[in-house]
Amino acid sequence: MAKPAARIGLIQAMLVLGAAAVIVRAAQLQLVQGARWKAEAARSRLERKIEPARRGGIYDRNGNALVVTQESYVIGIAPNELVDRTQDTRTISRALHLPFAALQHDLATQKWVNVPGRYNALEVQQLRPLRGVYLEPHYVRSYLAGPLARAVIGALTPDSGRGASGVELALDSTLTGTPGEAVVLKDMRGRTYQSPSRQSRFPIPGRDVYLTLDSELQEIAERALDAAIPEFQASGADIVILEPRTGEILALASRNTVDGKVVSNKASFFTDPFEPGSTAKIFTGGALLALRRVKPSDEVFGENGAWDMPINKQGTVRRINDAHKTTGNLTLAKAIQVSSNIAMGKFAARLSAEEQFEALRAFGFGSPTGVEFPSESPGKLRMPDKWDGFSKPSIAMGYEFEVTPMQLAAGYAALANAGILLTPTLVREIRDPGGRVIYRHQPEPVRRAVPAVVADTLLAYLRSVVGKGGTGEAAQLANWVLIGKTGTAVRHDGRAYQSNHYNASFASIFPLDDPQLVVLVKINDPQGKKIYGGETAAPLTRAMLEEALAARRSALDRGRLQARPIQPADTVVPGESAAADVSRVVLTLPVEPDSAESRGRRPVPNVSGATLRRAVNALHRRGFKVAVRGSGRVQRSTPAAGDSAGYGDRVTLWAE
Repeated sequence: MAKPAARIGLIQAMLVLGAAAVIVRAAQLQLVQGARWKAEAARSRLERKIEPARRGGIYDRNGNALVVTQESYVIGIAPNELVDRTQDTRTISRALHLPFAALQHDLATQKWVNVPGRYNALEVQQLRPLRGVYLEPHYVRSYLAGPLARAVIGALTPDSGRGASGVELALDSTLTGTPGEAVVLKDMRGRTYQSPSRQSRFPIPGRDVYLTLDSELQEIAERALDAAIPEFQASGADIVILEPRTGEILALASRNTVDGKVVSNKASFFTDPFEPGSTAKIFTGGALLALRRVKPSDEVFGENGAWDMPINKQGTVRRINDAHKTTGNLTLAKAIQVSSNIAMGKFAARLSAEEQFEALRAFGFGSPTGVEFPSESPGKLRMPDKWDGFSKPSIAMGYEFEVTPMQLAAGYAALANAGILLTPTLVREIRDPGGRVIYRHQPEPVRRAVPAVVADTLLAYLRSVVGKGGTGEAAQLANWVLIGKTGTAVRHDGRAYQSNHYNASFASIFPLDDPQLVVLVKINDPQGKKIYGGETAAPLTRAMLEEALAARRSALDRGRLQARPIQPADTVVPGESAAADVSRVVLTLPVEPDSAESRGRRPVPNVSGATLRRAVNALHRRGFKVAVRGSGRVQRSTPAAGDSAGYGDRVTLWAE
């Protein structure tokens, strides 16, 4: 048996070795693996949490909320952190409308209380200063305008909350904010609550978008379609209302039949091209006038409403008919007034295929308009080398090419804007979360489609269409001059033209004196007693304008409207301007002059005594910007007449 001293020595040695092992292990844990275990402990107790950012709102041009993101809160309470449990319980009960006794019992018996339901920012305002009360924000996208303009506004994807269609998709990066990050504590059960030493990156809300849409005009347009579909037994319809001097879109409405039901969530005004029919005759007319292939006095024989047009030297012919038969000869102005296919086919023979193609391209057909909307169709316009012997007269009549309602409205806006094609827009302003305007739309000229004098002449021709004897007579108002062109085109199903099925349309400019609106109405396949554009789309346009004039808050500037009795259409002299005074000119950006003048300095013309429209056109043709002060006839200009100014310089007109 070992001696006691030996046993004691062995025990002491074992204690020393044990202590050394503990020290070595402690050193290993603290010095070698300390960072690793510290991080592991933090991971088990702390959690980094992404805080969502509020998505920007969508408003109309007048600031009316169409779509907003509303904030709601889930509430959790840590009872042991409350400073004064009785008083805090009373405050929570009163703010959230909870029974005091039940809440007091839960706080006394539980370590963490989840308050059922979600609460808005106003309801939780009193709880923000309370220690131990934790607010977790949640965001809900609310479409306050209901179905109004939903095809334009679009929607979000349910899973990601990102834009799925419409403006929500097109401007997703603008509307989406920057998420924040928070550090929260996690208990042994996995429940989270704010860390006392919380580190965070605060979320940045998205930007607010102010559309060009006018809610009142939008509602008028949608009500008009809701009434028109059953009245005309139509399969669908589209309406576009545009401000011609700025390119701002004031209203967009559509109705389409899907599986036998009429729906309003399809943006067919951007996505569905159609053959425009007679509404496109004015653009071939513009090419004829701009290239001087037709004089105002030139006439062609109307063939009494039926003509076998020769296509080639082999004697092949094709029958062209006029829906509105006339006798005798027709000028270009008369051909547009009565919508003669025969006369337009004969006049179009004076153009080459390339010239006719370029004229349509100048008005934007065959390419997207550039509006802020996903999946906009470019329409269809074949290259001239793909045309056949009938293409020129067919295109002059509005067939063999397709346009969207938006493209057609933009083309008419160019006529109302002295021949300058603008890029249409849906976005008027963008504001940061603090309300500061960081973007405001300015007119964006694309090109000059026709010279200003030609545009004025075409407006005179359109004036005759809605006068007595014109195809659009049913659209005319009592005290303001509305001008426009009707169209009735046989529908094509992708394989062949369908007999007795039409697209009826009416493109109009209101008022003639100082255009504020371009209105395009298209009715798909009307099946009642009325099928022509002059019987369906034209009176629908008149009804909408009458309602807009009666409305108190529509986008019409009543200060610019001058009521005057309607004069007979035959008082308009073909070839002369039909426009009168212009009380406000919005477009002041430099445009290409019609002539090939030098881009250096040139004299300012004398426009004293002229109407504002004629004065503005004269200055624009010389390459000047224009600003207008006053209304009526021009009294003087700055710089004065005879002084020299550079290309693109601003000339201010003073009128009374």
